[in-house]
Amino acid sequence: MTEAPLDLPSGGLTPMPTVWWGPETEVEMARSILERYGGFPFLSRVVLGFYDKVLDSDVLAPYFEDVDMRRLVDHQTKFMAFLMGGPASYTNEHLAQVHARLGIDRPSFDVMVETMRETLEDFEMEEGDVAAVLHELRVRAPWIIAAPGTPAASAAG
Repeated sequence: MTEAPLDLPSGGLTPMPTVWWGPETEVEMARSILERYGGFPFLSRVVLGFYDKVLDSDVLAPYFEDVDMRRLVDHQTKFMAFLMGGPASYTNEHLAQVHARLGIDRPSFDVMVETMRETLEDFEMEEGDVAAVLHELRVRAPWIIAAPGTPAASAAG
C-alpha cells in the first residue's frame, strides 16, 4: 500500500494508506455455492433428501444394498461440498477407484443426475447453481461410469 498524498494542517492528521481497487486487490471474494446456501448444515439435509429418493428408485437402490449408509452420507456430503466449492478435495482417480466395483452404467448415472437435480430444486436452489452442480457431476462421468474403456472400468481391473 502507498501513502495518500494529503495536505495536512500543522500538528494535523496522520496520512491514511491508499487502497487501490482492482482485479488484483478485490477485497470481497466470490462466495462458493456451498457458503451461499448455509454450508454443511444445508448440504447435510440435501444429501439426506437425495438418498431418500435414491433408495426409493428401482434403478438406483440396488447399487446401495449392503452399504453402510451413514458412512456413505458422510462421504457424499464431503463430495458434494467439493462440487459446490467447499473445502473437501477429490481426485478423478479416487472417484474411479471407489466406483469401479459398482458397475455403474450410463442410464443409471443419468437417473442419479436427474435425482440430484430434483433434490437440489426441492431445496430451492437457484437454477444457475443447480446447473453448476450438475455440470460438476457430469464432467466426472468417465470416472464414475464403469463402461468398457472408461477410467472407472480400468480401475476395476
